[in-house]
Amino acid sequence: MYEPNVVGDWQEYDEHAGLRVRVHRLESGEPPRGRDDAAQGLTYFSVRVTVENRGERKFGIHLEDGQVDVRTGPDGESAFIDWRNSQFIEGFDVYPLRRATAVLYAAAPEASLSHVDVQIQLRADEEWTGRRLWSGGIAVHDGTAGAPGGGTREGLAHQLSAFLRGQAEEGTA
Repeated sequence: MYEPNVVGDWQEYDEHAGLRVRVHRLESGEPPRGRDDAAQGLTYFSVRVTVENRGERKFGIHLEDGQVDVRTGPDGESAFIDWRNSQFIEGFDVYPLRRATAVLYAAAPEASLSHVDVQIQLRADEEWTGRRLWSGGIAVHDGTAGAPGGGTREGLAHQLSAFLRGQAEEGTA
C-alpha cells in the first residue's frame, strides 16, 4: 500500500538523478499582502516546497499554478489557494548543491486544518515528474493563550509533522 510522505520528508525522483523535493513548514499565519476576499471566514496557512539538486547537472524547474493541490479535512476538501500571495518557481535553473523554494498561502475552515494533504507534480527540464503527496496538520489556537483548538494534536501524521518541524527548526537555528 502506498503511504504519503509526512510533511518535512524529502522525496527523491528516480527519473532525475539527484533531484529531490520536500514539503515543509506547514503553519498557520496571514499572507504578506493581505487576505483575499474569497477567503472570507477561512483560516490562512502557509506551506513551503523546496527543490534541491544533489546531482551533477542543473535542472530547469517549474512549480506553478496547477502543479500544487492542497486538500484539508478527513474528506479531502479543496483548500483555497491564494495565488496573489504565493511565490512559485517559474523556469528557474537549480544548479548542483543548490535549492529553490516556493511559498504557498492557502485557506480552509479552521476545523479541517488538523489534516492537510499537499500534492506536488514538478516539471524538471520540460518533463513532468510523478505526483508526490505529503500529509500533515496544523493545531490552530482558539484565541485562549496556549490552548490547542479542538484536540487537533491527536493525529499520528500531525505528531510526526510537529516532530520533524521541530528537528528542522533546531537544524536551522
